[in-house]
Amino acid sequence: MRIGTPLTPNATRVMLLGSGELGKEVAIELQRYGAEVIAVDRYPNAPAHQVAHRSHVVQMSDPAALRAVIELERPHLIVPEIEAIATDELAKIEAEGLAVVIPTARAAQLTMNREGIRTLAAEELGLPTSPYAFAASAEELAAGAAKVGFPCFVKPVMSSSGKGQSYLESAEDVQPAWDYAMAGGRVERQLVIVEGRIVFDYEITLLTVRALGRDGEIETSFCAPIGHVQVKGDYVESWQPQPMSKVALERARDIAGKVTAALGGRGIFGVELFVKGDEVWFSEVSPRPHDTGLVTLASQTQSEFALHARAILGLPVSTEIASPAASAVIYGGVEAVGVVFEGLDLALQVPESDVWLFGKPEAFTRRRMGVAVARGRDIAEARTRAKEAAGRVKVVE
Repeated sequence: MRIGTPLTPNATRVMLLGSGELGKEVAIELQRYGAEVIAVDRYPNAPAHQVAHRSHVVQMSDPAALRAVIELERPHLIVPEIEAIATDELAKIEAEGLAVVIPTARAAQLTMNREGIRTLAAEELGLPTSPYAFAASAEELAAGAAKVGFPCFVKPVMSSSGKGQSYLESAEDVQPAWDYAMAGGRVERQLVIVEGRIVFDYEITLLTVRALGRDGEIETSFCAPIGHVQVKGDYVESWQPQPMSKVALERARDIAGKVTAALGGRGIFGVELFVKGDEVWFSEVSPRPHDTGLVTLASQTQSEFALHARAILGLPVSTEIASPAASAVIYGGVEAVGVVFEGLDLALQVPESDVWLFGKPEAFTRRRMGVAVARGRDIAEARTRAKEAAGRVKVVE
């Protein structure tokens, strides 16, 4: 693999489509290997904007606007970091040979909406999933909920971080869930998925890496499973490694391997799975670093961001775990622009802890503004330390 010099004609140019906290870490890792990074997002001064060589503010779901910025910058590699992108236009750009899309334009198309990826996993690959139905109206949602049974979950086909998701206990919840889903979707598409509830022991993220091996062929490797806690679909805490049976781990890896092979390309994938005893069900997959994978900043010798950058650039990867570790989210807690963080010194007094503040220009009550990570002798100690460190950071106006 040849890498040029940034800001020269021979630079290896990488464009990030989406510049949040995960994109920021990817940008930093790419720059460690000499890539020239262009960060794109829908609002100015996004986290990755603050570290990239250049930045642009673009409505990425607008095909014309997306093509314009790509033709302006002429990146060699395009790395989608969010779902709300005009993926059909990305496919055209890839087909025209203007740039390589990571992992592929098809993967971006399939995973940007729950309809595409669920159809691939359940119907094409025959993987175990929860019962589901799609609905394009409140009436269809009512029928779908009756089909999969109550209680059930409703999610916009295009959303993330719990936006627009509802838990339905009875038919009376259908209309409010439909209205909330329409308000919370990432793009204007009137379609939701209704999923039957699976009674599981825990859920995991299995970070799966497709990277070039020594023979130049793509090899698949797996990080240790990550356990996590979600509130209203949004991750608040994660830890690694999540204990699980040998049989369950083998089944999880089999599912993740099949899904990522079907999507193709290089890079890291966050595969979400439900586990009960030795049984494993596929939930979702993101063809990019996963928010629960922030724990790898402390747990692995190469974080999920380093793994993504290395795989993107065709470099060797290692999924070795260095220590049990955990992460805990630091929320905004207020609605304000240009907030101030207090207690960072106190947080860093927690043994084997660290804090990442993302630099988001505006805080919301439930917006993720930072994360605390910590190591420990075991995951219990690591979780206690991470939560304590996060709790010592205060966000004030």
